[in-house]
Amino acid sequence: MSGAEVATLGLATRAFASLSPQLLVAASTAVSLFSWLQLAKVTIPAAVASLAILATIPFHLSAFYYHLTKDNFFDLDSYVAKGIEGHPNKKLSFKDRIKVAALNELSVGRKVGRSSEAHPLTSGKSPFIEGLDVSSLRGPSDPPLPAPEIVVGTIRMGFGHHRIAYSACSWGLQGQHKVLFHDLLNIKSPEADLIRETDKKYSLASRIATEMGSFFERIWGSITKSGDANMLRGTSLMAENIKPLLNGLPKDTPIIATHSLVGLTAVACGFTNVINLVIDNYPQWFVIVPGAVNLVQGPINHRAFLRWGVPESEVRLAGHWCPADLVENIDADCKARKARRAARKPVRLLVPVGGAGAQRKFVTRFLEALEGPIKAGEVQVMLNAGDHKHMRESFAASLAKMGLSKSDYEVINTMQGVTRFAERLRGGAEPPRAVTLFAFQDYFPAVAATDVLSRVADVLACKPSELAFYPVPKLMLRRVGDHEAASAVRAAELGDGTTEVREVEDAVAWVKLFSLSGTVLEHMNDRIMINGRDGVYDGCKTAV
Repeated sequence: MSGAEVATLGLATRAFASLSPQLLVAASTAVSLFSWLQLAKVTIPAAVASLAILATIPFHLSAFYYHLTKDNFFDLDSYVAKGIEGHPNKKLSFKDRIKVAALNELSVGRKVGRSSEAHPLTSGKSPFIEGLDVSSLRGPSDPPLPAPEIVVGTIRMGFGHHRIAYSACSWGLQGQHKVLFHDLLNIKSPEADLIRETDKKYSLASRIATEMGSFFERIWGSITKSGDANMLRGTSLMAENIKPLLNGLPKDTPIIATHSLVGLTAVACGFTNVINLVIDNYPQWFVIVPGAVNLVQGPINHRAFLRWGVPESEVRLAGHWCPADLVENIDADCKARKARRAARKPVRLLVPVGGAGAQRKFVTRFLEALEGPIKAGEVQVMLNAGDHKHMRESFAASLAKMGLSKSDYEVINTMQGVTRFAERLRGGAEPPRAVTLFAFQDYFPAVAATDVLSRVADVLACKPSELAFYPVPKLMLRRVGDHEAASAVRAAELGDGTTEVREVEDAVAWVKLFSLSGTVLEHMNDRIMINGRDGVYDGCKTAV
C-alpha cells in the first residue's frame, strides 16, 4: 500500500474504534487482516477496504442503541411514537438508532458508567438568599441533608436555567416552604464534570456564532432548532448516567426542574412528583420530560405538545417564569415608569449579557452608537457584564472609545451595591452617572443583578432569552440561537416588547422612539399591568 492508502485505512479504523468499544474488536481485526495482506504482498485498494470497515459501523450502532435502552426506566420510544388517535408520530427508524447511539458515544462514551448509587448530600444556607438551602456533596464531617419540602433542581448552564430556578425559589420561600436549591454542577463528581464539559462546548459554540456571524451563525441557529425526538432520546440516555446526582434525595419530595436533563434524571430515579418548567416559546421534543408535569409559558408550546401526543395530564399552560418581587410590584413599577416618561426623564436602559458571554460584538457596537443620546442626556445605561471578565473589559474599552473616562461612569461589583443603587432609584433619585457598569466576580450577583435592576429600568434591552418573558418593557436585541426568535414574537404579541431587532442602527432608532414618543412605552406598561392581572407572569407561582 502507498502511504496515502495506509493513512486512509488508519483514519477509517480510528473513526470506527472511537464510536463504540464494541467496534474496537472489529477494527483491530481489520487492521490485523490488512497487516497480513501487506506482509503477503497481496494488494487491495485501501479505499475499498476502508469503505468496507465504515459500512459496518451503522449496523453496530443500531444494535448498540438497543443495548443502551434495554434497562431504561421509561419506554421513551413508545411515548414519542404514540401521537394522537389516528395520527401516530414517526416510529423509531434505523437511521434514528444510529444518530442517538452515535450522539451518546460522543457525549457520554466511557466517561461515566451507569450506577444506582447515590452521592451523599448535605446542605448549607445561601449567602445571598435568606432562608434558602443549597445542596452540596457531603464531606466526612458534614451533617446529613435535612428533608426538604420542595427541591428546585437546575444546572448552571448560562444564566437562564439558574434565573428560572431562583424565580421558583422566590415563590417557594414566600409560601414559607423549606426549599432546597439543587444545582447538579454543585455536586462535585464525575457526573457533574460530564455535564460541565457539555456546557463548555455549548457556550463556546454560542460565542463563536455571535462573533463570526454569517455562515457560523446560520449553522448554530439551525442546531438550536434541532431538538427533535432524537435529541430527547440522547438527553434521556445521559440522564441514566447521572442518576447518582439525584438518588440521594427522597423520591416522594416534589422536584421542580428548570432544565429538561434534571427532569429526565428525576423520572429515571423514580421521583413521583416531577414538575418540568419548559423553556422558550419554540416547541421541541428536547424540552419535554415524559412522565412529568410539563408546565409551559405560552399557548404555542401547549398546543404543539398536545398535538404531538403528550397526555393532557402531563402538559399545562402556567404562565411566564418570573420572580415574586418583580411580579408583585408590577403595578407600582409600571406607574413609576409612566411617570418618568410624562416628566420627560432620560430613557433608562438595562443591557445585560447572557451567561455564555456571547453578544460582545453586538452590544458593544450598540453602546458606542448610543454615545450621542447618552451625552445629550436623553439616555441612561445600566450595563451588566455579569461575571465575564472579557465583557467588562470590552465595555470599558467601548466607553473609553466614546470619550468617557473612568470618572465618567460608576462601577458596582457587589450585590449589596446593586440593592442600594436600585433602592435609591425606586425612591426617585437619578443615577450619579449616565452610565453604570455592573461587573462581578461571583456567579449569583451576575444573575440576580438583572432581576433587581429590571424594576428600575424603563427598558430591558436583551436578546430574546428567558428575559423575553419578564414583566418589563423590552427591546429585543439580536438572538444568539434561532430557537429564541419565537420568544421575541411572544413578547411582541403580548405588547410588552418589540419584535427582534437584528441591526444596531435599528436598535438605536427604537431607543430614539422611546425618547420621542409619549405613547410607545406607556402602552407597553399598560399591557404589562393587564397581563399581570390575567396571570400571564405567574408561571413559577403556579409551579410551586
